[in-house]
Amino acid sequence: MTETPKRRVLILCTANSARSQMAEGIMRWLAGDRYAVFSAGSKATSVNPFAIRAMDEIGVDIRSQYSKTYEQFLGQPFDAVITVCDDAAEACPFLPGNYRRMHWSFPDPAAVEGDEARLQAFRDVRDGLIERFKAFVANEEVEVTHGQS
Repeated sequence: MTETPKRRVLILCTANSARSQMAEGIMRWLAGDRYAVFSAGSKATSVNPFAIRAMDEIGVDIRSQYSKTYEQFLGQPFDAVITVCDDAAEACPFLPGNYRRMHWSFPDPAAVEGDEARLQAFRDVRDGLIERFKAFVANEEVEVTHGQS
């Protein structure tokens, strides 16, 4: 019996410090080992401590994740590349290739002033990402199931 290859998903943002890091953790949490999930940005920074706190609240540990640049993934095959930047305020990185492209606009929670307000902004983005990825995984399962003979 041949094992089905994992679907490869790359999540992009500007700094790979908040939204894309939370998205990577959420996708792994929701989809388990059915997907190989990566995140990257235009520049590498560090994972935002508020992202770690917001994810801790739902039992998802992203402490071992680290910031990467999208250049590290050039030439690699992906089934889907998802940008999670706020396209009205930021330039999201673009990765050339043949894959399903999606853009989910989320405002930068790190730009919010005040610790409590900032943490709430991270929670809001986290919760929005959870809903998007639940729909993404459900849709992918339908496509895979209906595509098999």
